[in-house]
Amino acid sequence: MAESLDGPLLEQYKNLAKSFGVWLSLGGLHIKVDDETVSNTHVLISSNGEIKSTYSKLHLFDVDCKEVNVCLKESSYCKPGDKIVPPVATPVGNVALSICYDLRFPELSTSLAMQNAHILTFPSAFTYATGKAHWEPLLRARAIENQCYVVAAAQSGKHNDKRTSWGHAMVVDPWGTVIGECSEVNNIAVAEIDLEFLRRTRLSMPVFEHRRNDVYPALWPKLDSDAVANHQESETYKFGQVTVKSSGVFSKTDLTIAFTNKKCVVPGHVLVSPIRCVQRMSELTVKEVSDMFALVSKVIPIVEKAYNGTSSTVVVQDGKDAGQTIQHVHVHILPRRPGDYLNNDDIYRDLAKHDKADSTIGQWRSEEEMAQEADFLRKLFV
Repeated sequence: MAESLDGPLLEQYKNLAKSFGVWLSLGGLHIKVDDETVSNTHVLISSNGEIKSTYSKLHLFDVDCKEVNVCLKESSYCKPGDKIVPPVATPVGNVALSICYDLRFPELSTSLAMQNAHILTFPSAFTYATGKAHWEPLLRARAIENQCYVVAAAQSGKHNDKRTSWGHAMVVDPWGTVIGECSEVNNIAVAEIDLEFLRRTRLSMPVFEHRRNDVYPALWPKLDSDAVANHQESETYKFGQVTVKSSGVFSKTDLTIAFTNKKCVVPGHVLVSPIRCVQRMSELTVKEVSDMFALVSKVIPIVEKAYNGTSSTVVVQDGKDAGQTIQHVHVHILPRRPGDYLNNDDIYRDLAKHDKADSTIGQWRSEEEMAQEADFLRKLFV
């Protein structure tokens, strides 16, 4: 019964998502690998009917637990996944994909949280005995320790004479409160995802800042080499409401880009931002923050040298009330020269106004001009 990702069943779900304008989280689906093997796969489909991400279950359920009369060997027909899939930006936040038995391995959830997941998902078919004992405690634990919402769809009822699933599909908020739950029969729970509540929870108890990675290792997933290659070959990068062409990018890491500016306050005014699109600094992972400012420190002397600067003004406008107009965290680097401003603080006033429709500060530049400057700066990094 297994199909490929382009099979007729998923085609129906893609059409369903598009026709109703909703996102669908589907799992676990048995996706055909070969004639004898399947992959237990979580598929995320957008409201446009596009498959946005797929995840193959890492932890296979090979358990012979006589105490609760459970004996299953998933590895007899299923191939395990080999990587953690980064969270996907959706209208309700960054959604991370897991499946069922993965719930028992907190390292996976913590790795996803450190990639700034807002919502951990666990579509499941927990056995009746294990579900009755462990389902809710495990879901609440993953929500609390990672300060994420947890959304766990769940199969319910009797599969055959040997197996019955617990059900109780559940939504848990970042404080560990169950805000939606189904019973053991077929029904639906609806819950609201409040990202401001999530942000306040993380700020009030900053557990990720308190982690002792000098004592125990940080949980960073291995990079997906294909994804990194795709980033490197990308023709455009999402930058809030707009896009940045690769021709304007003059330096890049796996997580961060430095690029030329559409409108400059001073000559050499450039930008640095994370590749992943988030609006607030607090939404970045520790690794993204470190990588972004490491690149900033490399860019500063380059643009100072290129534009005869002796200092630099470095600015982050974190949120709309701080002057942020592009809804994507970014750092302004403005090389400074002696006497460029009679009153030094006036540069902040000009920065706040420079990209407004009625501003007379600077000139809007063409893509060709930005590409030429990027090519010039790129050579200075060699």
